[in-house]
Amino acid sequence: MQRFAAVIRLRPEKEAEYRALHAEAWPGVLDALRRAHVGNYSIFLRDGLLFSYLEYHGNDYESDMAAIVEDETSRRWWKLTDPCQQPVDSAAEGEWWAPAEEVFHLD
Repeated sequence: MQRFAAVIRLRPEKEAEYRALHAEAWPGVLDALRRAHVGNYSIFLRDGLLFSYLEYHGNDYESDMAAIVEDETSRRWWKLTDPCQQPVDSAAEGEWWAPAEEVFHLD
């Protein structure tokens, strides 16, 4: 199992919309994540910063993430969620959710 974390800004004027979307996340989006071996996935919010954490249980992360990108339901979902978000200042060129470095872990 691999752990992944990432951050992105939430546009303040879109917070209510973003919360409402995730309160009723689409089953097709959740199914695509499960097919891609993603589990224990959470998104947290603090002071306008979204922090995501997920556990990957597959063998080919890049391929599984590419499958999500190709999933039509996920693409429709992102058309709603992406306008709510803004990359952090330190994100690389073209990067949306910026990966976070794990500096501590306790099992």
